Amino acid sequence: LSFRSVVSCTGYTKLSQSLRLAYHTTPVRHAYFMREQTQFHRRHIGPRDKDQEKMLEAIGCKSLDEMIDKTIPKGIKFERELDLQQAVDEEGLTLNLRRIAKQNQVWRSYIGMGYYNTVTPAPIARNIFENPGWITSYTPYQAEVSQGRLEGLVNFQTMVSDLTGLPVSNSSLLDESTAAAEAMGLAFRKTKKKRFLIDSMCHPQTIDCVRTRAEGFGIETSLVDIHKGGYSFKDV
Repeated sequence: LSFRSVVSCTGYTKLSQSLRLAYHTTPVRHAYFMREQTQFHRRHIGPRDKDQEKMLEAIGCKSLDEMIDKTIPKGIKFERELDLQQAVDEEGLTLNLRRIAKQNQVWRSYIGMGYYNTVTPAPIARNIFENPGWITSYTPYQAEVSQGRLEGLVNFQTMVSDLTGLPVSNSSLLDESTAAAEAMGLAFRKTKKKRFLIDSMCHPQTIDCVRTRAEGFGIETSLVDIHKGGYSFKDV
């Protein structure tokens, strides 16, 4: 049972009393209980052997291999053993990654079209991107980084609304192309108009992404030169 499940059980009070009693009367048993619960693999890696046996018995299988054989079609099974390297700890893994990263050669990029080198200010990197508070404050049973990212986006969105005075602001970590498509979707949901003008000076990947998203909405897109005019805002 997870802690949340224990809390929701009606017998939580009795369980708490039992644990407190064990703490005060049987220090050896309590030490064993705490040691068992603090081991990472017991808390995060699947059920115990006896639990597996009960579950296998319930589905009519004698082993996990038999269950897999009955579940996975032979046509997609990987018959040979995986060629995996020997397991390493976090420090060893970090050293290996750094060794691989040193083989990279950083050249000047001439691709352009919206892809440019950027400079991340140290306060932003230190207090936002490298801030463990976005990760460690969330339950390990969910995607911690995504939870912290959502909180960061809300803060950024609120700041943009305050600075611009606009009732709505789009805050995301999307690239320019996807952000433009999101803006089109926002405009469509607000106005219900099915014609969208795209500046011909936009980057080609931005134009393609907006057009692809427009197909799903049934929106007609048109390339225009906003400096020359020749279009009306009545139906766009």
